[in-house]
Amino acid sequence: MTAYSKYFERIKVRPDSKDGAETATHAPTCQWDGCSEAGTHKAPVGRMREGEYFRFCIDHVREYNKGYNYFSGLRDTDIARFQKEALTGHRPTWTMGVNASARSVPEFAAKRSGRAGYYNRMRDPFNLFGGTGGYQPPERSRKARPLEAKALETLGLAANATGEAIKARYKQLVKQHHPDANGGNRGSEDRFRDVIQAYRLLKQSGFC
Repeated sequence: MTAYSKYFERIKVRPDSKDGAETATHAPTCQWDGCSEAGTHKAPVGRMREGEYFRFCIDHVREYNKGYNYFSGLRDTDIARFQKEALTGHRPTWTMGVNASARSVPEFAAKRSGRAGYYNRMRDPFNLFGGTGGYQPPERSRKARPLEAKALETLGLAANATGEAIKARYKQLVKQHHPDANGGNRGSEDRFRDVIQAYRLLKQSGFC
């Protein structure tokens, strides 16, 4: 089809003015005092009445918008507070250290320090690690270092002693060699000190 064909002359386009007339016919009357035009445009009622609108004609909605002020009647301090709260979407915020439910967990520091005891006490409520209520560290296959072997020997245990065996033996020796249980015996006091030091070394090394 060429630009000047006979079919081109028959094309009819619906005029836009008719659409505007139909919209104005179904629109309510303008709410501006003394105006009888169609209220085809919405204008917000104001603060604390969000979602409510006036219906004005085009001329009066322009006039209304020129003088519209959302903060009309508010003090400067209230306006400043509103603007500050708007930065966070008017959601509540807390100063660091004020929210009691956001307390830090002491175990975090232990985790950062690399203590193996932290992982022994780690909870596993969904049994992701296949344990029975908590993370179970893998069996130790490494050979004890000289200091660790000496600590195990001090407690009277073999090199393959389990963590539970180390704890049980430690409690037994502490109770046995405590100065109060031996009338202040000097030899027993030295043995008591050696047991404590050996247990601390094994605990820091992850044996218990």
